[in-house]
Amino acid sequence: MNQKEETRAFIRENYAQVAQSGAAGGCCGGSCSCGDPMDVINATMTIGYEAGDLLNAPAESNMGLGCGNPLAIASLKAGEVVLDLGSGGGFDCFLARGQVGETGYVIGVDMTPEMIKLARNNAAKSGYTNMEFRLGEIEHLPVADASIDVIISNCVINLSLEKEKVFREAYRVLKNGGRLALSDVVATAELPEDVKKDLVMVAGCVAGAEHVDKIRAMMEQAGFQNIKLIPKDNSKEILNNWLPDRKIEDYVASFIIEGEKI
Repeated sequence: MNQKEETRAFIRENYAQVAQSGAAGGCCGGSCSCGDPMDVINATMTIGYEAGDLLNAPAESNMGLGCGNPLAIASLKAGEVVLDLGSGGGFDCFLARGQVGETGYVIGVDMTPEMIKLARNNAAKSGYTNMEFRLGEIEHLPVADASIDVIISNCVINLSLEKEKVFREAYRVLKNGGRLALSDVVATAELPEDVKKDLVMVAGCVAGAEHVDKIRAMMEQAGFQNIKLIPKDNSKEILNNWLPDRKIEDYVASFIIEGEKI
């Protein structure tokens, strides 16, 4: 097994465990341990969701994962088709479905079979027919060309080992006039070598972070315009909650990332 596949397998197994255990606070920062439901609620509120959001999605879909709230910037409209990259248990998909309504459609893509099973079970229990969850990698999206109005993602692209492909694929599946609304961790300084080589830190949304300038360059090369990369106001608080003693906020930050396909 080559290094990329070994890393990919480690990440997949990490999140499979989260799906099966309902880990509170998730894997961000490398802490994939079960916890009190209040830990999930607190983590969700810290990264930018409202109390009402918790009532608009199945409790099992929310594991406190993420580093922001992409829906806060997505400005979803009724009837739009939304794609969630790395949809996990489906939390953001259920919230998106509420915003696009019965005439809209939501697709979640995740590479972890256990997450897909969890999300599909959540959708089945809810009785929704205008959403689906597809097993696949975000570098090779199982989605048709020019079929998506809005792409959302919450702290997942940093996990990709081929981020250029992710942005090219995102551009491919978006309609003309479509847009990205992402929340992710990006590097703001050179990461220490010991962090880069730590698989737990890779799966924990830290070591795989790419520098903000390189993210912008990747997006431009893919064809995106009107690009915005803005650090979240409470980025340090979010990162401190993950790893209080590692000072990872010196190297990475939670960013809101936007772009358009014109």
